[in-house]
Amino acid sequence: MIKDEILNFMREKAYSPMTTEQLMKSFGIDLSQYTEFQSLLNQMEYDGDVIRTKKGKYAVPERMDMAVGIMECNKKGYGFLIAENGQDVFVSAEDMNGAMNGDKVIVKITRRATEGHKREGAVVTVLKRANQHVVGTLDMCKNFGFVIPDDQRLTQDIYIPAEGLNGAHDGQKVVVKITRWPEPRRNPEGVIVEVLGDKDDPQANVLAIIKQHDLPQDFPNKVKREAGEIKQEISQGELARRKDLRGLKTVTIDGEDAKDLDDAVSIRKLEDGKYELFVHIADVSHYVKEGSALDKEAYKRGCSVYLVDRVIPMLPKELSNGICSLNPKEDRLTLTVQMVIDKKGNVVSHSIYESVIQSDERMTYTDVYKILEERDQQLKKRYDYLVDDFLLMKELALILMEKRRNRGSIDFDIPEARIILGEMGDIVDIGVRERNIAHRIIEEFMLVCNETVAEHMFWLNSPFVYRVHEEPDSSEIMELNSFLHNLGYHIKGAGSKVHPRAIQDLLDSVKGKKEEKLVNYLALRAMKRARYSDQCLGHFSLSVKYYTHFTSPIRRYPDLTIHRIIKDSINGRLDDSKIAHYNRILADIAEQSSKRERVAEEAERDVEDMRKVQYMMQHIGEEFEGIISGVTSFGLFVELDNLVEGLVHITNMVDDYYHFDEKNHCLIGEHTNKVYRLGDVVKVELISADVTRREIDFLLVEP
Repeated sequence: MIKDEILNFMREKAYSPMTTEQLMKSFGIDLSQYTEFQSLLNQMEYDGDVIRTKKGKYAVPERMDMAVGIMECNKKGYGFLIAENGQDVFVSAEDMNGAMNGDKVIVKITRRATEGHKREGAVVTVLKRANQHVVGTLDMCKNFGFVIPDDQRLTQDIYIPAEGLNGAHDGQKVVVKITRWPEPRRNPEGVIVEVLGDKDDPQANVLAIIKQHDLPQDFPNKVKREAGEIKQEISQGELARRKDLRGLKTVTIDGEDAKDLDDAVSIRKLEDGKYELFVHIADVSHYVKEGSALDKEAYKRGCSVYLVDRVIPMLPKELSNGICSLNPKEDRLTLTVQMVIDKKGNVVSHSIYESVIQSDERMTYTDVYKILEERDQQLKKRYDYLVDDFLLMKELALILMEKRRNRGSIDFDIPEARIILGEMGDIVDIGVRERNIAHRIIEEFMLVCNETVAEHMFWLNSPFVYRVHEEPDSSEIMELNSFLHNLGYHIKGAGSKVHPRAIQDLLDSVKGKKEEKLVNYLALRAMKRARYSDQCLGHFSLSVKYYTHFTSPIRRYPDLTIHRIIKDSINGRLDDSKIAHYNRILADIAEQSSKRERVAEEAERDVEDMRKVQYMMQHIGEEFEGIISGVTSFGLFVELDNLVEGLVHITNMVDDYYHFDEKNHCLIGEHTNKVYRLGDVVKVELISADVTRREIDFLLVEP
């Protein structure tokens, strides 16, 4: 490919920047093709692959002390270039030169990396703008206004002239289209294109987050039409073609509110003491054909997004809640992974095939837990024909858990908040999401299923999409280990190739201690982000070589793609042309799916944080007991029992002058020697809750 040849040529040591004509001569390209070749160079420049000098000569960025990547900004104005090749680059607020968070930019390196310091640089060119539209709150000044962005990483307010207000009023949540990008010492300008509602309206704030993350709110008409044309019953021909498992006892186990039931399980014990586990996954690919409007929309969305009081689904409800959902007492098309597992948790044999099932019951985690742990007599009587199966499931899940633990799989124990809504959508309470044995059963069964499918396809040498989690950078582990040393902990093997077991040993050593949450959080932050890839790179935190996401095709696009590949394989359609087709598209699917997953996570976190603040607004002036969950130079973070976290700012600690002891992670009073440490129990008063900033402020209350 000519593009790759050009880049390889420019990376050679002997290469000096050349003009278009000189490059054409070097590659033996006739001048009659000048326009076409120049167009290629222009595209490569736009993509950041090459740099054009003031004299019109081309070179790769790294040979000119430049780096290309995405800007990740901080609310204080500075940022980091997440470089496409090499280390990240620190960029000060003064050197942003009009770049905004998310922009693809070229940075000139001004200082090379040294021990303890990242590379530093200055933005020289913005290649691609990320923020065509910005969501924020309008702040009026006579006949013009400024929109304060909700995303605090966008540090400049957007100037709105009188003619750009379009009827918006002070204090409203709005969407702005940027018409002039920021320059040094000049704010961006824009026009208001949509009014979302008052800044104190909970629904307007949720809508603002949806708009901020550019999440779709409805399906295009063509997609709706396709979904509406899908029959909600299965043809006799399709039933006859598949393995009929309708006589097998089968259940789904999900949360009370779940409507998209994409996995079901069956279990039995064999005469030799081994377990036979069936994992049945909705065959979404039977209904969503590659290249259809449904498929293109699912690819674009990447995954379903769960926003406390609503779901933005990947597929329309006719599929997600209808014919694809494994609803009880209804025939459903599935892909089944049938595994024989020994008493040590090893999968000794398996098969993967198209099937038809009929779920016997739609079980909830709560009811299965009550049957297994509380021995609820009423539930045991109601589900008497399934009780032995649940006991078998628990037995096998504990074996699989022990096997994972022995191989060094990491189990981060970071509690999640559960926001409980009333009938009107108001927040009734916030609690801690339970993770009981019923959750563990389904988790373990899905993990072993995903692992089995990934290994099966790897040894077939088939194109595939893997779920990968690469080893952490040694520098991140060293930095974590240095911090842990101050708390009296140590990671075995830090400084060399760390094993996941060493991380799990660390987490075990802090269990039940006041620093448990912080250590779990910091260890998680030191890890690389799990992602999708068309290469099998292993999964560090699970401590396995082969892993994929196969079990949720209703709500994850990679799973849907994987089903297509598997069905082509088991039906003998995976010929050379199909293999070439998948090899062309899978890297792009993996990248898009990873990107959409990150967007969904950010949106879900933002809505949860905003909802927590809304809930706490009702309790201003009240006192709470909490634990110091973080200590910084600017104050103390305090977490309440319901996982709501707020800041006691150092300016509000007025009984003394407090100094931050970074080594011992505490604040020490200059005169009183009073010490506030991580994990200390304190009493606080809630003094403010700001929905726009999603911030909560506490005041320490003396005992």
